[in-house]
Amino acid sequence: MYNDSMAKNSDVLVEWDAKEYIEYKRTSGWYVIMGVVTVALIILTIIFKQWSTLALVVVAAVALIVYVSRAPRTLHYELTPDGLNEGRNSLLFADYRSFGVLNESNHYSIVLMPKKRFSPRIMIYFPEELGEQIVDIFGERLAMEPVHLDLIDQLVRWLRI
Repeated sequence: MYNDSMAKNSDVLVEWDAKEYIEYKRTSGWYVIMGVVTVALIILTIIFKQWSTLALVVVAAVALIVYVSRAPRTLHYELTPDGLNEGRNSLLFADYRSFGVLNESNHYSIVLMPKKRFSPRIMIYFPEELGEQIVDIFGERLAMEPVHLDLIDQLVRWLRI
């Protein structure tokens, strides 16, 4: 999937900068609900004397708050005849069976479907003005198929994580 062996001197077909994920604005209500759910789970774990679960709830709540408070990085992408470079990481076309395009709230992304059964899908955001060129390049190398957000992606979007 990620491969550092892609030739760095390959011809760059198109390049762009994009955020690593969609940043959602969270209101104070989101944090209040998060706090209420966390306190409720803590109370339940204390009532049932599930100490390891209590530790897990606290660590998960802290990790979630740290994660959602972090601003997304801006990544630089280069599309080459062999695949996609992002910094020192390379995604080779040969490692993927197909791709699709998603439009979430006017944020466009390429979704790469790996050949390996248990590998995760990869989402790469791109600017709308380069969309046709990027999709054409992917389409020359991979089969295009319709993609939809799976249940976990929909839950994450609904929770605005």
